[in-house]
Amino acid sequence: MQELQTVDAETLLYNPLEQVKYIIDEILPVGLHLFCGASKIGKSWLMLKICLQVSKGEPIWELKTQESDVLYLCLEDTLARIQNRLFKITNEANNKLHFAISTNRISNGLIEQLENYIKKYPQTRLIVIDTLQKVRNTSNDISYASDYGDISKLKDFADKNKIAIIAVHHIRKQGDNDVFNRVSGTNGIMGSADTTFILEKKSRTESTATLYITGRDIEYQEFILKFNNCDWELMSRANQKELEIREIPPVILNIIEFMQNKKEWKGSATELLKELEEKEIAPTVITKILNEYHYTNLKDNKISYDITRNKYGRQIILKRDDIDDNDDSNIEISHQ
Repeated sequence: MQELQTVDAETLLYNPLEQVKYIIDEILPVGLHLFCGASKIGKSWLMLKICLQVSKGEPIWELKTQESDVLYLCLEDTLARIQNRLFKITNEANNKLHFAISTNRISNGLIEQLENYIKKYPQTRLIVIDTLQKVRNTSNDISYASDYGDISKLKDFADKNKIAIIAVHHIRKQGDNDVFNRVSGTNGIMGSADTTFILEKKSRTESTATLYITGRDIEYQEFILKFNNCDWELMSRANQKELEIREIPPVILNIIEFMQNKKEWKGSATELLKELEEKEIAPTVITKILNEYHYTNLKDNKISYDITRNKYGRQIILKRDDIDDNDDSNIEISHQ
């Protein structure tokens, strides 16, 4: 029996290890990635654009790319269709971008085909499989084990060869508040991938779409893209922190500014709203909002929240945790 290989915490803490390498800065590291979207939404146009930019080492959406050989498996297309797409999106290309329109399946030699390709083109750092379903078994087995097994084989190959593999996949039609729950198949597909991209439009007639990104080595991000002249152009981009700030009620931001130079403030909900010059919020609502956000945004800004009762009724207590407790000059107490 093979001995279990372990590493101790001291070794991890004090010895430098090779860090994650990115094929596209900030969004596409080495590993296995799912790119999901509804049928005919424009996934293949975007994959072709990504492949072109990486093969030329040119940025996409202002993000740097690692120039390398690229393999694009266009398994639902013909060479003529690929050529026509190239005509529309570029005036120049090089021999670093390679195409194939048929391959074996994962269970029947695909990995061996990819290994042979890598030997011939050792500078390859990106492989796109369009679509994942085309390289899977034709049986009706849709179990977690089957999904996880297929994806794991692709991931192992990507990790072993230090490349990025993008597997284009579909999403289910039924709605869900979390778009990542709509990835077609069992949780074994998304669970074994390093990163998941979801491209979604509100309606087919719209030219704009949102690209949602989440993964093990990247922070959650959202890109707003516009399909213009067969090209997905970047309209805006937001990371996790920026998206969280967008969701914060304006009154919380007002409170953070209000407490900027105060050690402590005490008073009723009505008095607080008056101090903040908030006329559209009821006293009962402000206490609810404070209670909802005191463990997140208020805490992040060194502000603690509590509520007590005295002869005047319920009293709100706001404190700045980063101001010296011995300084009483910036304590404000309001009374009705």
